[in-house]
Amino acid sequence: MATNTPPSTHRIPLTIITGFAGAGKTTLLLNLLPQLRTQNPGYKLALIKNEIGDLNVDTLLAASAEISGTRELLGDCICCTNIGQIESALAQLDVECGPDRIVIETSGSAEPLKLVLEVNRIAGVTGRYELDGVVSVVDAENWAGYADVSFTAELQARQTDLIVVNKWEGLGERAMDAFLDKLGDLDVGTPMAKSERGWVSMELLFGWDPKMARAWVNTDHGHEHADGEHEHGHKSEMECLSVTLTSTNPEASTDFVKLDSLLTTAPKDEVYRIKAVLYSRTSPKPSDGAQVNGQQSGRARYILNWSFGRRTWTHDDVNDSSAPVLRMSVFTAPYESNKWLKRIESGAYIALEGQHGGEGKLEVKRVQ
Repeated sequence: MATNTPPSTHRIPLTIITGFAGAGKTTLLLNLLPQLRTQNPGYKLALIKNEIGDLNVDTLLAASAEISGTRELLGDCICCTNIGQIESALAQLDVECGPDRIVIETSGSAEPLKLVLEVNRIAGVTGRYELDGVVSVVDAENWAGYADVSFTAELQARQTDLIVVNKWEGLGERAMDAFLDKLGDLDVGTPMAKSERGWVSMELLFGWDPKMARAWVNTDHGHEHADGEHEHGHKSEMECLSVTLTSTNPEASTDFVKLDSLLTTAPKDEVYRIKAVLYSRTSPKPSDGAQVNGQQSGRARYILNWSFGRRTWTHDDVNDSSAPVLRMSVFTAPYESNKWLKRIESGAYIALEGQHGGEGKLEVKRVQ
């Protein structure tokens, strides 16, 4: 294995996509690529693909779609025999293609929790990766059949941040109700979104890494890009709020105590994701409690990813005194955005830090 030191120092976000065989995991991934390319043509997405057996058809499909790098873990389930190979596969991709994000697509028999524990162990040991989210793809047409015979299929629906309902378009109203009842029997309260023939917005599935965040901040239509991606009708599964905080003081910073109250109290069945780029004099802590940027006390820029209750922070070296103090996108469940718009607009969660505030302006609007 190559021993080169990776050129980048930020943590690489990892997204786990799981689901029973044939649920549509690879299709979901292939539909994410054009969205990433539209936002940033140079974006590098890498894939670790686990297959039971020795035929890597799905990986060949992914490679043909210009994924920056792939690693196959063939023959056994990734959460059992192959779990020890994940660290070396991650390191190889890191050195060879310098990805902005790595997706781990499991076999149909994988148990997500085992994989999550291993990813968190690797992240803690190496300081190089962070888990951004776990997505489980469910085949609505066939769920009743394989959920009855496969305990793993139920685990995949339980041990996840988001359930993506695939292949529901051919179901009648009664069959769809029966599927939802069967899924509801698991009693997990996991957020759920329907795909449109395998298409789901990347805003829902992916948090921000530095490349995504910088492209977003540097555009004149930072928040509206999410709406533009959905002009073909992909709007019904989530709503989006755009939040901008500005100040007359170029050294203003965000009131971190108020922001933290939002991050610790937002229910994950109402608020799916929060993404922000902000200036703060307080060095934040992610969900694992590790201090970001040490004990730094001056004004610095940070990138926030809050995903279904889990938060990560990245220190960004950019310091632009002309930029807003905070820019944020809040992605909510359907029919929840108006309630959260009013709460954020009240100033209870987003405000300037008192002694460095200046005259501020908070703007909150729904963009999707």
